[in-house]
Amino acid sequence: MLPPSKGHVGWRWSTPETLEEERQPGDSHPAGPEASRLKKSNWGFLLTGAVGGTLVALYAVATPFITPALRKTCLPFVPATTKQVENVVKMLRCRRGPLVDIGSGDGRIVIAAAKEGFTAVGYELNPWLVWYSRYRAWREGVQGSATFYISDLWKVTFSQYSNVVIFGVPQMMPQLEKKLELELEDDARVIACRFPFPHWTPAQVTGEGVDTVWAYDASAFRGGGRRP
Repeated sequence: MLPPSKGHVGWRWSTPETLEEERQPGDSHPAGPEASRLKKSNWGFLLTGAVGGTLVALYAVATPFITPALRKTCLPFVPATTKQVENVVKMLRCRRGPLVDIGSGDGRIVIAAAKEGFTAVGYELNPWLVWYSRYRAWREGVQGSATFYISDLWKVTFSQYSNVVIFGVPQMMPQLEKKLELELEDDARVIACRFPFPHWTPAQVTGEGVDTVWAYDASAFRGGGRRP
C-alpha cells in the first residue's frame, strides 16, 4: 500500500491498480536501448538467413561445374561448333553400331548421331548438363535412341561401342589411348575433336583449325598403326 496522496477534492488511497488505471490508453513510452538491440538482432537474423540461403543455392549450382576442374585430368565443357558436329557426322557415314560420346556436354553430338540412325549414348560428369541433354533429346524427338548418364569416363568400359567420339584435352589423350586400345573391338572407330591422339595415325582428317576432326580405326592402331 502506497501513502495517501492529496488532490484538489480530498484524500484518497493510491494502489498499484489505481495507478495503472490512471494511465491513458494512448500513452506510449520511448523504446529503450534493450528494444533497439532486439530489433537490430531480428534484422541481423533475417539478413544472415538470406545471405546463407543465397550461398547454399550458388554452391548447389556451381559445384558440378567446379568439381571437374579440381580433378587431376580436367575435361572442361566447351560446346561443339556447328561445323564440328557436321565433321563428326561426316566421319560416321557408312558406319553402323552403337555410338558413345565421352564427355557429352550439352548432348549435341549424341543428338546429331541419333538423328542419323545411331543408338547413341553420352557420358558426362556434370549432372546439370546431363539433365539438359535429356531435355534436348526429348525436345528433338530422339529420346528413344539418345541416352545420357552421369558418370566418370575413367570408370566406364567402352567395349560395347563401335563408334567413340571424344572432345578431349592434350593432358588426357595418352591415358585415353591406352584405355581404348585395351577395351575396343577391332572394327571400332574413334573420332577425336579439337586435339588428336598423340601416338595413333588417323585414317581420315577433315576440317581445319578448331573444327578439325581425326578418325582412327582400332584395327590400325592395334596392328601397329602408331606414330613413332
